Amino acid sequence: MIQRIQSIFLLLAAACAFCLFAFPFGTTETEVAQTIYADGIYNIQDSVALLALFCVAGGLAFISIFLFNNRKTQLLLGRLAIIANIIGFVMVIVFYMNSVEQLGDVNDSENIIGFSLPIAFLVFAFLAQRFINKDEKLVDSMDRLR
Repeated sequence: MIQRIQSIFLLLAAACAFCLFAFPFGTTETEVAQTIYADGIYNIQDSVALLALFCVAGGLAFISIFLFNNRKTQLLLGRLAIIANIIGFVMVIVFYMNSVEQLGDVNDSENIIGFSLPIAFLVFAFLAQRFINKDEKLVDSMDRLR
């Protein structure tokens, strides 16, 4: 299970999704009412949709680790996790761009980790998909030889 390289990539992808709870997307000195910076920090807890999408992406990546016997289902769950992560990342960028217009002093240079975690999730998830697909092709070719 964990000895396969795609399981390690899936574990790293799930860790990237769940590390978003610890790293914010941006901070500001002033608290502004009715924006994502109402508490001075923009993170995934500011929107229920972001929280749900990144938890679904991380959960699907983690669950698919244990589906090593059923590679087709593992590929499907991996694709769904990638789609959830992409939608969540687009929402993060849209919310961020809408709030930056209202704020001028957003400090996002030290919070670059928050924006890089969804990208790292995508890299690890695509690598896992590639190796799962490679295993599936190997098994199919071995079945043809029988």
